[in-house]
Amino acid sequence: MAEVTSDLIKELRESTGAGLLDCKKALTENDGDFDKAVTFLREKGMAKAAKRGDKETKEGRVISYIHSNGKIGVLIELNCETDFVAKNEAFEELGKEICLQIAATNPGYINTTDVPQAVIDEESRILKSQLLEQGKKEDQISKIIPGKLTSFYKEVCLLEQEFIKDGKKTVKEFIQESIAKFGENITVSKMTRYQIGG
Repeated sequence: MAEVTSDLIKELRESTGAGLLDCKKALTENDGDFDKAVTFLREKGMAKAAKRGDKETKEGRVISYIHSNGKIGVLIELNCETDFVAKNEAFEELGKEICLQIAATNPGYINTTDVPQAVIDEESRILKSQLLEQGKKEDQISKIIPGKLTSFYKEVCLLEQEFIKDGKKTVKEFIQESIAKFGENITVSKMTRYQIGG
C-alpha cells in the first residue's frame, strides 16, 4: 500500500479536476494506487453525470474555432444549466476542445438519434451488399449489420467518436467528465463546420 501524501492528492486533483476530499477518498480506498484512484473518480463522475443527464440546458454560449491555416472553421452551441457556468473559462475551454474534434474529424451528426432513417437504411443496404459479396448467409448478415452500424456511428456521430486527445474515451465520456466537474448537465445542441473548397 502506497502512502497517501498531500503531494499525491494534489497530483490526482490536477490530473482529474476532482475536489480535494474526493481525491483523498479515492486514494485511501484504493490503497494509494494512482491509476485505480483515477478510474474510481472517473466512474463516480460518470454516475453523477448520468444523474444530471435529464436536466434542462437553457443557458450556454456559442464557441468558435479557426484552424491555424485559416481554412477550417467550427461554430458550436454548447449549453448548460446556468449562466454562471456558461461564463466560466473552463466551459469555454471545453467548447474549444469539442470544436477541435469537429475540425479534425468532420462528423455529420451530433447524436445517433440525429442520423436520418434513410441514411441508416442506405448504409445497411451497402453493408448487406458487401457481406453478400463476401459469401455471408442471410442469417449471418442480420447478426453482423448491427455491429457494423455501431462502427458507422463512431465515425459520423460526434458524441460516439473516439476523443482525439485521449483514445481511451469517447467525446460523450469527455463531456460527462465536465458534467461531473461543473455539477451541471452540458449538451452540444448545434454544430457547423466550414472548410475552404470543402
